[in-house]
Amino acid sequence: MNVYDSDHIAYILLSLGYNKTDSYESADLIILNTCSIREKAEEKAFSFIGRLNKLKKKKPDLIIGIGGCVAQQEKEKIFTRMPYVNFIFGTHAISHLPDIIKEVKTGAKKVINTKFTSNIHENSNFNSFNSKQAASKFVTIMRGCENYCTYCVVPYVRGKEISRRPDAILKEINLLIDSGVKEITLLGQNVNSYGKKENLCSFPQLLSMVNDLHRIKRLRFTTSHPKDLTDNLITSFKDLDKLCNHIHLPIQSGSNKILKKMNRKYTVENYLNKIDTLRKRCPDIAISSDIIVGFPGESISDFNETISLIKRVEFDGLFVFGYSDRQNVPSSSFSDKLSEKEKNRRLNALLDIQEKYTKKKNSVLVNSVQHVLIEGFSKKQKTKKTSDKFIQWSGRTSSNKIVNFKVENNSKFNDCYKTGNIVEIKIEKAFSNSLAGIPLHE
Repeated sequence: MNVYDSDHIAYILLSLGYNKTDSYESADLIILNTCSIREKAEEKAFSFIGRLNKLKKKKPDLIIGIGGCVAQQEKEKIFTRMPYVNFIFGTHAISHLPDIIKEVKTGAKKVINTKFTSNIHENSNFNSFNSKQAASKFVTIMRGCENYCTYCVVPYVRGKEISRRPDAILKEINLLIDSGVKEITLLGQNVNSYGKKENLCSFPQLLSMVNDLHRIKRLRFTTSHPKDLTDNLITSFKDLDKLCNHIHLPIQSGSNKILKKMNRKYTVENYLNKIDTLRKRCPDIAISSDIIVGFPGESISDFNETISLIKRVEFDGLFVFGYSDRQNVPSSSFSDKLSEKEKNRRLNALLDIQEKYTKKKNSVLVNSVQHVLIEGFSKKQKTKKTSDKFIQWSGRTSSNKIVNFKVENNSKFNDCYKTGNIVEIKIEKAFSNSLAGIPLHE
């Protein structure tokens, strides 16, 4: 979501006459788009803002702005803590940046806009302005959340659920396709509840509309809430040919007691039934998830139930987080908090268990042929040189597996291997976080 918002911010700044720079020292304006979903992310944001103080002293005319979730959460407190910041804008105020920056440039010492709005400002053009050579792009279809999980700050910093109109979403996607984008990921805090409040089409119906756009090659979405994963949405994985065979479905805990304390509104049994149905309808679907360890009151027995669930499901990938208190959320006042040492022990234990399943899932693909969407050079290949004997590319399978492969630099197939193309790769090796293979045509 922050990547999408940052692209919107960059588009606005370019329209105001600003150009990007790779150096903070040469900047006239610095905007930090922040996240507060985890304590560590918030700490990193404040640490970065703190380092800008020295630069501000050297360049008094430098304009510094703070946006995103931390800005929405802290509001005026940021001015008190960091008086050299010029303006603060919340998660609903990105479209107001031109007016905010104008106020600062015309003499206003401090400007703040953290008001929530009841509508989404539409600007379908912004997401395609820097899409050249981009294989995949995000498109936000809704904003906010009303699930109120007891540990989560999102409803307080992103506001209530608001869905965009289907026609506006399709217009934005068509502009991205015009700019060369081949894969679209639909974004929302809970995409499964898209359109319900506004009586728009359902999320499966929206997926079908996007799937029918003939020039798009792949379609993904994130994030899904298990309680709203409908039978129609599960069937979409079988019926829609462009919908990738991967779903991220956060479970958060394998204990019903903890799930109830988290206010997740489903049980382990509900979750497992949906996993079974997904795999029945789409046997090769890859499933990833989120888990929070060390939630207040999580006993060893609760933790062991989470381990049992991981072993039962055998996820393709797992994101594990140690619980941390967030401001204004109910769980911050819960008793029976666990020590950092114990949370880290449990976190590492889950990661060790999951690594075996990730390797197992990846190893199954060895000797198979996978259709890989090229996203760009691999991490080892930073730039393409005529002196290179091989060019190393990186891309993803439909099941969201990273694949790295090499192509001879003088290959007659070189035109096939460029960002945005889908190529056939025979998988030769499997690692913990990626696959390696060779182009089938070579």
